[in-house]
Amino acid sequence: MDLPANAFKRALAAKRAQIGLWCSLSSNYTVEAVAPAGFDWLLLDMEHSPNDLTQVLSQLQAVAPYPTNAVVRLPWNDFVATKRMLDIGAQSVLFPYVQNADEARAAVASTRYPPAGIRGVAGSTRATRFGRVKDYAKRAHEEICVLVQVETKEALGHIEAIADVDGIDGVFIGPADLHASLGYPGETANPAVLPVIDDAIRRIRARGKAPGILYPDEKLARHYLDLGALFVAVGADTGLLARGADALAAKFKS
Repeated sequence: MDLPANAFKRALAAKRAQIGLWCSLSSNYTVEAVAPAGFDWLLLDMEHSPNDLTQVLSQLQAVAPYPTNAVVRLPWNDFVATKRMLDIGAQSVLFPYVQNADEARAAVASTRYPPAGIRGVAGSTRATRFGRVKDYAKRAHEEICVLVQVETKEALGHIEAIADVDGIDGVFIGPADLHASLGYPGETANPAVLPVIDDAIRRIRARGKAPGILYPDEKLARHYLDLGALFVAVGADTGLLARGADALAAKFKS
């Protein structure tokens, strides 16, 4: 059996924009409901949601039959969490709060088997199709997509060094944390920060890597796509449910 191809990683390498949806409801049922909607990728969040390993496994299984790609945001840049996520079959992972090139290199190393990295070697895992994928340990890195999240003032100063790390496929701008780091907590579209985000996207593209961002505001999401962002989440399941519920209730309640 051959190594499963990572269509998301290949699309980013080909500079084809990928439109995504953020999934934080931590349910395989809700993920299965949105998987056929037509998004290129779904972000399964473990950093700011109650998701755990077995829940993410069930969400990966729910996505599998559909032509959309799962990206898992890990709870932290931690090699143990990464190892377990890769073993259950995640091929695209987003590491939060990466501040510099050393932390980016650590993220990549946790996705590579020795001698290239520090990923622990297991046998019959879901990632290997339970031992059926030929030469998995030698070839796994070919289809693993490594994304790192830049979300602080310090990290902005190291964008080029982070993007230049071998094995990094994309750099994601975290708008909420970036606003907070620059002195605007609770905001996501401050006019003092928006040009900084524009500049970051240009700098990432200039290094030949894929820029990414989450923006549920349609005008800004389209702006970032026009600017060259290649993986853009344009909404979140929590927001869709909450705002949809608000709007429906408002139709019938004075």
